[in-house]
Amino acid sequence: MIEFPEAQVLGRQLRESLSGKEIKKVVVGHSPHKFAFFTESENYPALLEGKKIKTAQASGSWVQVLAGEDVSIFLSDGCRFSLHKPEEKIPEKHQFLLEFTDGYALTVSVQMYGMIFCQKNIDIDNKYFLVSREKPSPLSDEFNHEYWEKLLKENKQTLSAKAFLATEQRIPGLGNGVLQDILYRAGINPKTKMKFLSQTEKEKLFREIKETLGEMTVQGGRDTEKDLFGKKGGYKTLLSKNTAGSPCSRCGKIIEKKSYMGGSVYFCPGCQPEKV
Repeated sequence: MIEFPEAQVLGRQLRESLSGKEIKKVVVGHSPHKFAFFTESENYPALLEGKKIKTAQASGSWVQVLAGEDVSIFLSDGCRFSLHKPEEKIPEKHQFLLEFTDGYALTVSVQMYGMIFCQKNIDIDNKYFLVSREKPSPLSDEFNHEYWEKLLKENKQTLSAKAFLATEQRIPGLGNGVLQDILYRAGINPKTKMKFLSQTEKEKLFREIKETLGEMTVQGGRDTEKDLFGKKGGYKTLLSKNTAGSPCSRCGKIIEKKSYMGGSVYFCPGCQPEKV
C-alpha cells in the first residue's frame, strides 16, 4: 500500500514523466472491483480528454495529478500505478486508464481498496484528501517539537503506539507499513500505550518519524512496494513480511508477526518489549 514515502516518489515520477502530455482517452472501471471507489465516473472522460497534464504532487498517502488549469485526478493509498511505453501492451486488468496522444499510457489498479476520483479543483470535497493537505508533512519544518507536543497533548494517552501513529490521520501518510520500522528504530512495541512512554522515548519517537520517513523517501520507497516503473523501493525494511521469522540484526531474537487492530504488526521481542 502507498504510504508517505511512496506517495512522494510517485508524485515526483508522475510529474517528471507526464507533465505536458495530452490525454487522448479515459477508461474507468474496465475491470470490476467492488472496493474501487469513484465519484461520478461517467464524467471523467468529459473532464479529462483533451487536457494536458500540468503537474503531479503528493500529500500524505494521496497523489494528485493536475490536468489543465481546473481539474485534478486524486488517487489514494490502495492504487498501483504503471506507466506504459507506446510499444507496450496495456494489461488486461485495470480500474483506470489514461491514454496520451504520444502513445504512452498510465494504468491504475486497485489492490485491496482504493479511491480514484476526478473533480474540478473548486469542487474538491473529499475530507481525507483535504486533511492530508491541511496538516504539515512530517518532513517539513512545521512538523517540529512544538507541533509534536501538541499532538501528544491533544490525544488520549491510553492509545497504543500503533493507534497513535497510524489512525485518524494524525500524521497523514504514516500507516501500518512505515510505522513498523519507526517503532523498531525507536525501541517501542506497537502495543505499548503512550502513557507508559518516558519523555526520552517520546523524543526518540519524534526523531525516528522524521529520520525513518526521510530515509525511505530519499531511497525511493520501501522494498515491499513498487514505483511507477515496476521497480521496488531502495529502502530495505527492517520489519516487514520480508523479515518476519528472521533473527533481529541487533539482538538475534526472532522477529515476530502478530495480528493487531485489524492488521499485522512486526516486532522484535528483545528490542521492543511491551510496557504494561
